[in-house]
Amino acid sequence: MSDLIVCGGGICGLGAALLLARDGHDVTVLERDPEPLPESAGQAWEAWERKGVVQFRQPHNFMPGLRQILEAELPEVHEALPKAGAYRWDLLAGVLPVLADQSPRPIDEKLSFWTARRPAGEWVFAQAAENHPRIDLRRGVHVTGLLNGSPVPPGTPHITGVRTADGNEIRADIVIDAMGRRSKIAEWLDEVGARAPQQLAEDCGFSYYTRYFSGTPPAMIGPALAPIGSISVLRLPGDNDTWSVTIFTATGDQPLKRLREAATWTRVLKACPLHTPWLEGQPITEILPMSGTLDRYRRFVVERRPVATGLFAVADAWSCTNPSAGRGLTVGFKHAVRLRDVLHPGDSDPYALAEEFHEITETEIAPWYWSQIAADRTRIAEIKALREGRQPPPPADELARLIVDLRRFTPVDPDIARANLEYIGTLTPIQEIADRPDLRDKLTAVNQSITTRTPCDTRPRPCATTRARELIARPLAVAQRGPRELV
Repeated sequence: MSDLIVCGGGICGLGAALLLARDGHDVTVLERDPEPLPESAGQAWEAWERKGVVQFRQPHNFMPGLRQILEAELPEVHEALPKAGAYRWDLLAGVLPVLADQSPRPIDEKLSFWTARRPAGEWVFAQAAENHPRIDLRRGVHVTGLLNGSPVPPGTPHITGVRTADGNEIRADIVIDAMGRRSKIAEWLDEVGARAPQQLAEDCGFSYYTRYFSGTPPAMIGPALAPIGSISVLRLPGDNDTWSVTIFTATGDQPLKRLREAATWTRVLKACPLHTPWLEGQPITEILPMSGTLDRYRRFVVERRPVATGLFAVADAWSCTNPSAGRGLTVGFKHAVRLRDVLHPGDSDPYALAEEFHEITETEIAPWYWSQIAADRTRIAEIKALREGRQPPPPADELARLIVDLRRFTPVDPDIARANLEYIGTLTPIQEIADRPDLRDKLTAVNQSITTRTPCDTRPRPCATTRARELIARPLAVAQRGPRELV
């Protein structure tokens, strides 16, 4: 048994706390935002202020990979989600109608999951944490730094707790950073004399424009996330008869910033026939924009040495990617489960624990980061080419090519479709899927059967893109030639 501190009371921080508490640890969760937990999931949407979570009212879901974790590890949370109004959705539902072979496969039962608006989902996890006897959830506590104890071994800082803005020191055997994208862990490590973690960061290059509706959720026809020329559209059912529609595009596309306007956003969506039914509800928000999100990755073992002991970073505090893929919560939970396994009563050597968690992170969790980076870069390059009137370039590497092929050939082959959904649903990393000889053979056969087409041209028919962009900035189409007619 250990005393643990989890910095950050978002969904992944609460999930890590619940997992660790169930394993026998005493856990203190420190959350900066002071607002107390509302009385219901509905009130969470209406009135809960979570200023520390930029994406609090952007779409979220609990992918099939996360549903499996909740069923096995946190059944009380899994059972509470539908009671709070979460929507049970099947990834296969939108894809199956276009497949010639609709016979079932063993994986089909794994492809369903829960969706809910972030406030409702977080409310469920927070309620479970507040009711757990081994969790002390403290709101309004602003962590400002780390406490440095006796090094183990010499030369490596050993973290023994945290400092707070009100001058208090809270000590623990282990400190876990679950503060998400805004984590200050690198600065705090520098303050205690630790070497800097290795960090890679770049703007993912997307801006998001979301609107929520209420009513009878429409039927999902086609994939939930659809690239349409230089825009992408994400449709997602929510809790309590609500849903969201998000249009996102390259941040640098200035004319498309008019998607902030409800009338413009609506006209663009009406130009996309499969998505028009999702406007047939009562709007319950204005357009909710978000941009400036980072793809970021950190390594806390540098040159084979941990930068500190007694400290672990999970979920978005370790790495974060383009949120439109919807995998952040699920990858974060996979990470938290493996941290729980590492901290299971047994080995108490802080240095060995840091090394073990690093190896597990790199082997099992990092592949999700690298595949999303490959997908983001491929999509941005495609958008840039379309805006400039060029043929989109081929995928830059084998990983990106596999991601593109799985998406393109989903309507063609039922097994390719399910492999794609297995990856989308965060059940299996695409790097493992790629090692399946039968799937490789199918992809090769499909590629050979369409050699008369352009393999890497993933553009839609020009009319949809042209119509959408003309609706946004028709004057620019007159003033600027070439690709800008598509704006």
